[in-house]
Amino acid sequence: MNEELTMVSPQSVLDYGSWPSPISAESLVEGSRGLGSPHRDGEYLFWLESRPEQGGRMTIMRWREGEEPLELLPERYNVRSRLQEYGGGSLLVADGRLWFSNFADQRLYSFVPGEEPVPITPEGELRFAGCSFDAARDRLICIREDHREDGEPVNSLVALPTNGMSEGEVLFSGTDFVSAPRLSPDATRVAFTTWMHPNMPWDNTRLHSAGFDEQGRLANLVTHNPESAESVIDPQWRRDNQLFALSDRDNWWRPYAVKGEDFSPLPTGLEGVEIGGPSWSIGGRYYHFLDTGELLVVARRGSVETLHLVDGDGGQRRLDTGAVSYSDIVILGERLYLTAGFAGQPTALVELDLTGSITRVLRRSKDEGLAVPWIPEFRQVSFPVPGGEAHGVYLPPQNPDAEAPEGEAPPLIVSVHGGPTASAGVSYNPGHYFWTSRGFAVLDLNYRGSTGFGRDYRRALYGNWGISDVEDAVAGASWLAAQGLADPERLIIRGGSAGGYTTLAAHAFHETFAAGASYFGVSDIEALARDTHKFESRYLDQLIGPYPERRDLYIERSPIHALEGFSAPLILLQGLDDPIVPPNQSEAIHAALKDKGVPTAYIAYEGESHGFRRAENQISSRQAELYFYGRVLGFEPADNLPAVAIDNLGAPSH
Repeated sequence: MNEELTMVSPQSVLDYGSWPSPISAESLVEGSRGLGSPHRDGEYLFWLESRPEQGGRMTIMRWREGEEPLELLPERYNVRSRLQEYGGGSLLVADGRLWFSNFADQRLYSFVPGEEPVPITPEGELRFAGCSFDAARDRLICIREDHREDGEPVNSLVALPTNGMSEGEVLFSGTDFVSAPRLSPDATRVAFTTWMHPNMPWDNTRLHSAGFDEQGRLANLVTHNPESAESVIDPQWRRDNQLFALSDRDNWWRPYAVKGEDFSPLPTGLEGVEIGGPSWSIGGRYYHFLDTGELLVVARRGSVETLHLVDGDGGQRRLDTGAVSYSDIVILGERLYLTAGFAGQPTALVELDLTGSITRVLRRSKDEGLAVPWIPEFRQVSFPVPGGEAHGVYLPPQNPDAEAPEGEAPPLIVSVHGGPTASAGVSYNPGHYFWTSRGFAVLDLNYRGSTGFGRDYRRALYGNWGISDVEDAVAGASWLAAQGLADPERLIIRGGSAGGYTTLAAHAFHETFAAGASYFGVSDIEALARDTHKFESRYLDQLIGPYPERRDLYIERSPIHALEGFSAPLILLQGLDDPIVPPNQSEAIHAALKDKGVPTAYIAYEGESHGFRRAENQISSRQAELYFYGRVLGFEPADNLPAVAIDNLGAPSH
C-alpha cells in the first residue's frame, strides 16, 4: 500500500476525525479488482475481474493448475450486460468456447481464446444475458430484452444459434420479466422464472418448466406455482433430472423439490437462515448438487454467511473455512472454487476441499491487505424500533497510532445500503476502515427491508419506505449514542441509491443527524415513479403505494417537498449517466437547499452510471466526503484533500 503520510508516535492523543491513516482514498482503489462469475470448462477455470483503473471495465481471466492467471480479452471489450439495468449473467463458458455480453453495444459475442471475439447478435437495441448452453441442439437459451419499440422493453426467453448472426427465436414471452433459464442434465426440459408488475423477483414469481418439440420450441409448459404469492428463485436440476428451486413460502428462502404443483421442502437441519437472496442481477446461485449426492448451500443469518453440506435427510455439516461470505461457487469433483469474503483479509477466489480447508488462493481482490491493528472487530447489534427491533453491524474507531482525548465519544457514520433489500455484511471492507482509522465509528445498518432476517422483515418496509428505514437509522444512532459509543452531536448518515433516499429523508423529517452524504439518492419519489427503468418502474407500488392513486404519499415522503425540515449540511454525489436515479434527482434537491441557505455541495461525474466504477471518481468522491465532514463539523482531517465548493457555509458547526 502506498503511504505518503508521516505516521504519528504510538497513542498520540488527537481529536476524533483527525487521526492520520494509511488508508487513503487512493489506496482503496490502487491494485483493487472485483472478482466473480467463475466458470469451469475442462481443466480451466474462468472468471470475471473488474479494472477500476480502466473505467471499471470487466475482463475475462483463465487459470489452470501449474499456470498463472491469464487475461484473455483485449481492453476494448467490457463484459457487462445492461439487462434489467443491473445486468449479471454476462458470461457463459462451455466446450472450449465463451460467450459474453459486451457493454458498449450489448451484443453477444462468441470467443475462442487466442482468436478475435465474433458478434452473434445484430447491432441494435437488444440486450442478452443469463444464457445456458443447449449442447443437444447447438444453441444458447438466453434472456433477451428488446428496446426497439416505444414503451417498456420486452423481455423474452429466446434461442440463439452458437454461430452466425441472429436476434433469437422467441421461445417464451408474454410476462413482464423472465429469468434464470436452466436446462435439465438430459437436455429434455428447461426451467425458468417469470413475474409481473408490480412485483419484484423477491415478491411473487412463477416457476415454469417445459420440454421441447422436434423444432426445439417449448412443449408441455407447466406452471408449478400458479396461485401462491411467494418468491421462487434459482431453479436447478439434480443429476436425475429432478427439479428443485428456492422459495420463501415459509418466511425463509429454502430449497424445495418440485413435482407439478407440489413443493416438498428439503430437510437441511438449518433454521432461521436464508438460503437465497434478492435477484437484482441475473444468474445468482445459492445451492449446488455434488457428485456425492449432497447439497452445498450458502446460508445467511443476519450479516454472516456460512457454507454447509446437506445430506438430504436433515443432516448437515458446516464447512468451517474462516470466511463470512460466499458467492459464485463452481464444483470440480471434490474441489470447490468460490469467492470468499473474510473479516480480516481481502476477498479471494479460493479452492476448497470438502472438509472446508482452503487448498489454494487463486486471486485476491487486493494483493496486500491491512495489518490487523487497523481492522476493527465487528459487533452485530440489535436495537428497539417501533413495533420490534432492527439490526446492524457496529465498527468502533480503530487506529494503533492514535487515541482520542479521555471522555470523548466518536462521531458516528450510519451507512445505509441500497436495494433496499441488500444487507450489511461483515467481510473485510476498507471503505469502512477509511473512516474508522480516522476516528469515526460506523453503524452499517440492516434496516427493516434488509435480507437475512426472513421475508416478514424484508416486507416490513412495504408501504413504509421513507418511514421505517429512517426510523431505524435514527434509532440505531440514538441507541449507540445513549451507550456512549457515539457522539450525539456528531451523528452522520450516508448512503447510495435507496440508501441515498433514506439519507435525504432523515434530513428532511428528523433532526438527529449533523451531516449527511447522498450518493445518487432519490429526492422526488413522484419524479422517480415517472422516470425510471422498467425493472423498478412499479417497485414503488410496493414500497409506498400505487401511483397515481396514492400520489399524496409520494408528495408527503419526498424530501424535495419537505424543505422546511432541512438544516444540517448535506453533500450530494451523482453520476450523469445514471438511468436508475437520473441526475435531476440530485440537481433538484441541491438547488432547493442552496436557495434555502443550507450548507450543501454537489459533485457530478461524467460517464458514471448507478454506482461509481472509475478509479478517479471513487477517489474524488471519498475525498470530497471527508473534506465536507471536516468543514461542516469543525475538525481538521490529517489528509491533504482537494477543496470542495460548499454553498452557504459560514462558520463550521461544532
